[in-house]
Amino acid sequence: MIDTGRRFETRALHGDEVAERNEANHNALRFPVYAGVAFDFATAEDMELAFTHRKPAHAYSRITNPTVEHFEKKLTLLEGGLTTVALSSGMAALTAALLALLKQGDNLVASKFLFGNTYSLLKETLSGYGIEARFVDTADYGRLEAAIDGDTRLLLMETISNPQMVVPDFVKIAKLARERQLILMVDGTATTPYLFPAKEFGVHVIIHSTTKFISGGATSVGGAIVDLGTYDWRRCPALAKFHRYGQGAFIARLRMEVHRNFGACMAPQAASLQTLGLETLALRVRTSCANALAIAEYLRQRPEVRSVNYPGLADSPFHEAAKRQFGGYFGGVLSFELASRHEAFRLINNLRLIRRATNINDNKSLIIHPASTIFADCSLEEKAEMGVTEGLIRLSVGIEHPADLIDDLGRAFGAL
Repeated sequence: MIDTGRRFETRALHGDEVAERNEANHNALRFPVYAGVAFDFATAEDMELAFTHRKPAHAYSRITNPTVEHFEKKLTLLEGGLTTVALSSGMAALTAALLALLKQGDNLVASKFLFGNTYSLLKETLSGYGIEARFVDTADYGRLEAAIDGDTRLLLMETISNPQMVVPDFVKIAKLARERQLILMVDGTATTPYLFPAKEFGVHVIIHSTTKFISGGATSVGGAIVDLGTYDWRRCPALAKFHRYGQGAFIARLRMEVHRNFGACMAPQAASLQTLGLETLALRVRTSCANALAIAEYLRQRPEVRSVNYPGLADSPFHEAAKRQFGGYFGGVLSFELASRHEAFRLINNLRLIRRATNINDNKSLIIHPASTIFADCSLEEKAEMGVTEGLIRLSVGIEHPADLIDDLGRAFGAL
């Protein structure tokens, strides 16, 4: 990674200008889409060097691809990290990262406030491979520390939990991770590198569902793993065979084993769209955050609304941590509580502009009832433990004019 000294918006647009200017690509301002599968070699010896990891080269697009690599390098630059691996989805990225860093008999301690599929991966899928997940409220530092034992390798949480809007205090959690020599892995989907400089807060690995903000508005599905270069991988038993690669041990196992063997590669077409998405990321994030704050303040005044979960509100228990960690912004997603599931469904069905859909951080505003959808497979007890009630609604606020969104909500409330 080359530190250009330029600000985020400029780096997101131009990346490393020296690498961008390439006569082989006719000096095009946009990096080409290399849609092919295989790449030619001058000699059999060159091919051998590539396949034995002794000479960098693209051989097969399931493993590496020039367009995907271009996207990876730009994201690495924005995170200030060591290197990035892009995958086919956010869940693929999270799964690959955990499988590379954990082995049978290991455990991880995770926030109990997680996205539904993440919770299912940890509780149901990884347990079948002999990897235990222990769920705690990360704000309860006594319980967080008590959950750690000699087989704990990793702490996992989201920058802003979906849909509960819980914000961990990463200064305190990173201190605990350092003291116990644990990997701190964070899902930064809701904040992106624009809001949350993960490396500055002691995070070791940052995961993104690039489908969300980064894609440019739900243009494509993707995910990314960024090694921020801040953890001594010699402390990770699962990487024992790769310790010879030093600081590159984690990415070496991803590239040479987990990512390669599971085959969840990002398509070059998706990488091109997501590189384009990075160019306008700051503009869209700022607008979405401003709109979300306006909607949260409006919802708090509605008599039908029992509570609003948004860290941008001054009375949120997570307001100060969010303000300190996210540069004065608070994300583009909020949730709010109505009296019942029936009332939540009625409100959702009354909307005309806001779309009934499951994604977040689209350019369009999207609404969903989490308990009956993304947490539908969880038991009533699990939902209660995670704070997912029958009256809870999640609203991902887009980049429309906020007055139009408020008008739409007002009509929907008026028809209850």
